[in-house]
Amino acid sequence: MHHPRLPDWLIYLAVVVALLAAAIGRQERANAPPAPPPMPGDEGMLLGPASPFDPQVVVKTPVAVGPGAGTAFSLADSGVWMTARHVVAGCGKLAIVVAPGRGVAATAHTDPRSEAAVLITRGGSPALPLAGARALRRGARAFHPGFPQNQPGEATSRLIGRERLVARGRDLHSEPVLGWAEAGRTGGLSDDLAGLSGAPALDGEGRVVGVTVAQAPRRGRLYTTTPSAVREALAEAGVRAAPDAAGRIITIDNYGRVADDLRRALSVAQVVCLTR
Repeated sequence: MHHPRLPDWLIYLAVVVALLAAAIGRQERANAPPAPPPMPGDEGMLLGPASPFDPQVVVKTPVAVGPGAGTAFSLADSGVWMTARHVVAGCGKLAIVVAPGRGVAATAHTDPRSEAAVLITRGGSPALPLAGARALRRGARAFHPGFPQNQPGEATSRLIGRERLVARGRDLHSEPVLGWAEAGRTGGLSDDLAGLSGAPALDGEGRVVGVTVAQAPRRGRLYTTTPSAVREALAEAGVRAAPDAAGRIITIDNYGRVADDLRRALSVAQVVCLTR
């Protein structure tokens, strides 16, 4: 007897509903060095280039088992997204959650040398603009909207300096990253921010300066890729982001509202691994 084939969207709907009931984000554990004591006049100084003498942050990457979830953000309304590589590494089927119980299939492009990963979907959402080549300054503020602890939420941070992320465990690689001191978060969120991995780090003009890739909860640190790593990941995947444009101004007073707007517009969305 011939059985009609179920449409793909219905399969994804059923799986995403089951997944979101139990999905948990990756809980990063980082052996991060403390921030150096502030130097007189250090805040506002230009951040120099990466150096072999940059302090290291060691991140353990255990083998992922079963479903998981993280954050992704749109870089082109044609269906180009970015997230953290460890969120999607080893995943058989990925989906971007576009509504409660509904997801669209995504294909991942990863590079073992980078913690930034590119996702491709059929059709996309309003894109976030990339930050230009302007130099970063110590003390600069960033905003991290996403899905910490598998729920809508966000954090804000201030730039400490450059560090070198050393991944051990399943992944063995190192790369320059930016270290940020957490300066605030959504009320009610405690301990680690599992699920925020892959969230954009946005500057005060709403532009992407990096991808949130790790945290050190005990020291109150967040770590992101560098701005150049974002562009290199896109080039490696052979895709283009939206042209540089002005973003939405973000402040410590409105970043919760802006984050909610970005999630409603699906410029920031949850990415889930359906099967490994």
